[in-house]
Amino acid sequence: MPEEKQLTEKESLELIASMISKAKNSYIESGVGPLCWGILITLCSLLSFAQVTLKFSIGFDVWLLALFALIPQIIYALRSKKERKFTAHEEAIMDYVWSTFAICMLLLSFYNAVATPSHATALYMMVYGIPTFITGGIRKFRPMIVGGIICWICSLTSLYTSFPNTLLLMAISSGSAWLIPGIILRRRYLKLKHV
Repeated sequence: MPEEKQLTEKESLELIASMISKAKNSYIESGVGPLCWGILITLCSLLSFAQVTLKFSIGFDVWLLALFALIPQIIYALRSKKERKFTAHEEAIMDYVWSTFAICMLLLSFYNAVATPSHATALYMMVYGIPTFITGGIRKFRPMIVGGIICWICSLTSLYTSFPNTLLLMAISSGSAWLIPGIILRRRYLKLKHV
């Protein structure tokens, strides 16, 4: 049995610093998820607004694109999970927060289809703000905290706004909650990969 090598104090500190660095780098958000959803929801909102105000149809419900966007998102999430060598406690929390969000969105879509509430967009924007705000708070990422707050302001404003203008508020919500933070996160991620 080989004898264990004793590390010097300097080597121990270097090893600890290296492990902390690897742990931090393993859960840095790549920005792909927020970018994907930010672009998708913003475009769907704006296209829906244009269809209603300009009185044209593209021949299908544009919001069905969200279902197709789930497939690459799930594949990307599974790949990222496989590549992760370390799962931080906050990363596990984030998985639960965003899983809860996905379930709530499915339930809200079902509720909207059955009950057809008059201010459904207000409910969606309210729910958008929850995981965004929590993620921003846990990661200490101010753009997502602000994005979550903007979602709630838009949600409240939409109660006093007529349809289809509420779709513009939906675009503002998704842009501020996911698109802008996604761009910032993606730039940071790519910068770190090149360092």
